[in-house]
Amino acid sequence: MAELGDRSAETSYTPVSGLTVAKTSLDPLRVVRNLRYTLKDKPWEFRYVLKVKPVQRVVPTEIEAIGNAVSEKSGAIKDGETFRVSIEKRRSDVSSKEVIDAIATKIPRKVDLRDPGKIVLIEIIGKVAGIAVIPPDGILGIEKEKRTL
Repeated sequence: MAELGDRSAETSYTPVSGLTVAKTSLDPLRVVRNLRYTLKDKPWEFRYVLKVKPVQRVVPTEIEAIGNAVSEKSGAIKDGETFRVSIEKRRSDVSSKEVIDAIATKIPRKVDLRDPGKIVLIEIIGKVAGIAVIPPDGILGIEKEKRTL
């Protein structure tokens, strides 16, 4: 993260084996974009990272808190734009259907599961949930990107 402009970024392990999180003062979507450029120039620097997913807000893993956070971020989905909800749950038994229902009522836009304009990303790790509203290319899959180099 220092190379991207945040010398005070912090990383920490999670209870999930192989999953590390990073906290930065930088815009998470810009971080993904800059990491994608770095990957194209220096692919050997990504030996241990498989995927980078941006998180714009962290809330407790509670249906209401997740719904409210998505509502705050839903302005990123413009009029006429479609969206999809993607949920990744780890160490949590919260109902995906309940989360999706809570989110869908907060976003007055059409759903498009195949070709959405935006993705509402919900990353649940135990008692915390990360929320982001991102473009379809907002997730950096290292191996997939390397195959296109």
